[in-house]
Amino acid sequence: MFYGQTDVPLNETFPQEAEATCSQLKGIRFDRVYTSPLTRCTRLADFCGYPDAVRDSRLMEINFGEWEMQGYDDLKDPRLQEWYDDYFHVRATEGESFEDQLTRVSDFLNELRKKPYRQAAVFTHGGVIICAQIYAGLLKPAEAFSALAPYGGIVKMTLAPAV
Repeated sequence: MFYGQTDVPLNETFPQEAEATCSQLKGIRFDRVYTSPLTRCTRLADFCGYPDAVRDSRLMEINFGEWEMQGYDDLKDPRLQEWYDDYFHVRATEGESFEDQLTRVSDFLNELRKKPYRQAAVFTHGGVIICAQIYAGLLKPAEAFSALAPYGGIVKMTLAPAV
């Protein structure tokens, strides 16, 4: 299913998954906490004790445009195969490419690097996490979808301050 930027309801398993995430964050102090404005991230941030997390639309999942809320096997758009062949450059119909998302996430991270924070937390989506890892040099674009973090998973990375 292409969820993308659709604000879908939370799964029944949310409390258990959120508790697992929250327990991993215990004792860590963040100078600033950010979140995607989509409910699946803001609710997790709230659950973990960050109701005032800064909402930033650059942290939203990829925009799948006309494909949102359609099953992979149900989508009849002839451009789908073109996207499968080159998701990095090809945009979903009326949506984004992975390259567009990487540009958006990089803009957020470039701005974050200019802040005086020692530690920041970001509650976001799998695609955004992959983009951040590419930005930080931890992944190559070709490895992107083999490194998808599970819901509630935590990925730690260090970004050098901007000069």
